[in-house]
Amino acid sequence: MYRAMRCTALTGPAALSMQELEEVGPGPGEVRVQVRAIGVNYPDLLMTRGAYQLRLEPPFTPGMEVAGEVAETGPGVKGWSPGDRVIALMRHGGYAEQVVVPEDALIPLPAPFGFDEGATFHVATRTAYHALLDRGRLQAGETLLVLGSTGGVGLTAVELGRLQGARVIAVGSSDERLAVARQRGADAVVNYRTQDLVDAVKSLTDGAGVDVVYDPVGGELSRASTRLLRWEGRLLVVGFASGEIAAYAANHALLKGYSIVGVRAGEGARRDPAQARRARDAMLAFAAKDHLRPHVCRAYPLAQAAEALQSLESRGVVGRVVLRP
Repeated sequence: MYRAMRCTALTGPAALSMQELEEVGPGPGEVRVQVRAIGVNYPDLLMTRGAYQLRLEPPFTPGMEVAGEVAETGPGVKGWSPGDRVIALMRHGGYAEQVVVPEDALIPLPAPFGFDEGATFHVATRTAYHALLDRGRLQAGETLLVLGSTGGVGLTAVELGRLQGARVIAVGSSDERLAVARQRGADAVVNYRTQDLVDAVKSLTDGAGVDVVYDPVGGELSRASTRLLRWEGRLLVVGFASGEIAAYAANHALLKGYSIVGVRAGEGARRDPAQARRARDAMLAFAAKDHLRPHVCRAYPLAQAAEALQSLESRGVVGRVVLRP
């Protein structure tokens, strides 16, 4: 037997409860992982309300990424052995003491990382990498504006923008939170609660604006950011953490020649596995050199998964949150 947090109704995090499940051994090509840390992601929150692209019927276990140790391998598995320290990726099922996944769902835990960092590395980094590199074609010397820069995917975008040689302007809701974005490589910061976003960014860029907007927020900040895009700029639509899906004027995009680019990292990986492998290898190379490292601000026991998700929803998080079985 092992324990897992199960979502029993599509009514939000409060519907999560701890249950005991029968242990199932790995089948051919599968690996059982003893979970040491679990990444908490915004899609997990949406899944508990049936509001994510992948809609699951209760009961189900949320959780898209974990880190731990290989406990058992199924027939035919050659690349992994018991005791290997790994990151395991899945669409759901991670809020548990153990998981069984296909062997190709594992990646090695980067040497500089502990389990907390491993469990919070892939989803945010893959999202930011797919947005900035695969979809946004961010180039060295360009200016990148990161909305929601102190959240998990935003802070990673700040780091990746710096690594790409872009000038990074981070946008957030408090000076204290933005100080972390500065530590992670932002060249300049804008507190949208005390500054007008458009005026502040125009001042920082001498009126020229930005080449790329990374937007996991939506709403009014997203609409305002279109006024800052240069000719042939790219607005990367990553998500809607504000709860509001922005609407854009098509004539404005035409006149300014900018593109509105949708970003779905998971779907992109399923449709183009080769591109996803190239991105994974590049991300792991950065991690091995300690150039990318998740900022884990808080850890909760697995039994407090509801509180962890609520901390995301209330924007009480800088960087990432983990659960520990």
